Amino acid sequence: MKLSLVVPCYNEAENIAAFQDAVLSAFDGCGYDYEIVFVDDGSKDATLHNLKKLHAAQKFPVKVISFSRNFGKESAIYAGMEHAEGEYISLIDADLQQRPEIVLDMVKILDEKQECDVVAAYQDRRGEGKILSFFKKCFYGIINHLSDVNLHSDASDFRTFRRSVRDSLLELAEYHRFSKGLFAWVGYETTFIPYTACERHAGKTKWSFRKLMNYAIEGIIGFSTKPLRYSIYIGSFTAVAALIYLLWVIVEKLIWGIDIPGYATIIVLTLLLGSIQLFCIGIIGEYVGRTFEQSKDRPVYIAKEVLKSKDN
Repeated sequence: MKLSLVVPCYNEAENIAAFQDAVLSAFDGCGYDYEIVFVDDGSKDATLHNLKKLHAAQKFPVKVISFSRNFGKESAIYAGMEHAEGEYISLIDADLQQRPEIVLDMVKILDEKQECDVVAAYQDRRGEGKILSFFKKCFYGIINHLSDVNLHSDASDFRTFRRSVRDSLLELAEYHRFSKGLFAWVGYETTFIPYTACERHAGKTKWSFRKLMNYAIEGIIGFSTKPLRYSIYIGSFTAVAALIYLLWVIVEKLIWGIDIPGYATIIVLTLLLGSIQLFCIGIIGEYVGRTFEQSKDRPVYIAKEVLKSKDN
């Protein structure tokens, strides 16, 4: 098997058939074997039903992994990689914003450049609003400053890579996964290519601003301990500032006879220091919580049903 297309699906019932047709059209006459590994991430619509119809028709090797509930896209990617049999593995969304034709270009690059292990796509033009674009730029700036790995700005999970990379990623059995960071952490020679995201074939995006913020926090916490170090810096700074202010108040009272600032100042300082303490405790809590969940050694996902291709 030359290529495995790993396709995470969550409520993509209207896109499944169109995605398969797009793959058939793009790979017609490609000259090598390929398969699609669909992962149903606990969808609430008819996604699984439509996937089973494709599997029964089996126009080419199709696998379907169905989760017992929604575990998230990162878990779906992990499951898809586990069941992929191709020499190359490609991660692609089912909504057709990422076109299968680009995968052909990725495969060609891997064939021609033996030193290249990963071909990753980044959006050259984004159709999102200025506010969301601003926050994404801030995220990449922050995580590249805090972590030891460097993330390419605007790079997505849309990428094709060799099986050796897949094996390295599967060895990282982390419960909280952040694929962009994991790809950067394992290393390997990566070639970045631009692409323009198309309109969704059907349905609405599953990403809200809140989910994107949680995803960003997941990436920062998962690949850097510098926020803990900065908590020490913040605490040290506020302690020194409080000591200087205390000495200043004593000097004002003893030398110049100025009354000690009253109620308003005390309340403001109390709220300021209290908020700083809660902020630092929250950072520590994020790390402790992840350590607690990882220590349970729970599986990244639970597969309720696995439908293999007829070739298997």
